[in-house]
Amino acid sequence: MSEVLNLGFARLDLDREARQGLPEVVYGPGKTPEQIVGIVTGLLTHNTGPVLVTRVAPETAETVLASVDGGSYDMEARLLLWRPAATGSFSVLVAAAGTSDRPVAAEAVAVASAVGLDTSAVHDVGVAGLDRILHVRDRLRAADAVIVVAGMEGALASVVGGLVRAPVVAVPVSTGYGASLEGVTALLAMHASCAAGVTVVNIDSGFSAAMAVHRIAQAHGDRGEDDR
Repeated sequence: MSEVLNLGFARLDLDREARQGLPEVVYGPGKTPEQIVGIVTGLLTHNTGPVLVTRVAPETAETVLASVDGGSYDMEARLLLWRPAATGSFSVLVAAAGTSDRPVAAEAVAVASAVGLDTSAVHDVGVAGLDRILHVRDRLRAADAVIVVAGMEGALASVVGGLVRAPVVAVPVSTGYGASLEGVTALLAMHASCAAGVTVVNIDSGFSAAMAVHRIAQAHGDRGEDDR
């Protein structure tokens, strides 16, 4: 049976690190700073890998960091982090269609880097100016996986899916005018992509895309320098 740490307000899955290669990741919204402090302290004490808290507002981050030493905060990604993993050899390139998609791309970059993926990004390469993505095709093809972040009609995922052989993980973003339906149009378009094998995660979830690539990297045998 899995080991669980009961904090009263939360039950920490302490065996997740052994099962999946990372400790439980904390979703910040809806939790008080005191609850986040308790959860982070428990994970740092009982696990050895990176500890992440996602979607954290700056004022909450400031309070938590004052109580738990050794952490850092990425304001654009809204990510709190302790004990980042050493960078392994598995590379992921995050391609964001527009500047408005940048916050979601930032979350993908920050989480992927935190869990030990060799991460880089290109921004504002959407299909309205197709030459922009073609200018970076060599970087796309050199990556072991590509995360595509796009709103509006989400067409960038299909373009990238047709250019590369590596796994492509698509993140629909809630940018765009009315018919974009807060990311639903991009979500459906990415699911209906004619580029075979594109994986699609939840709207605005750069976190989910990074974790999907982490699973691919684990299956690939790259668990970061610390585990070699």
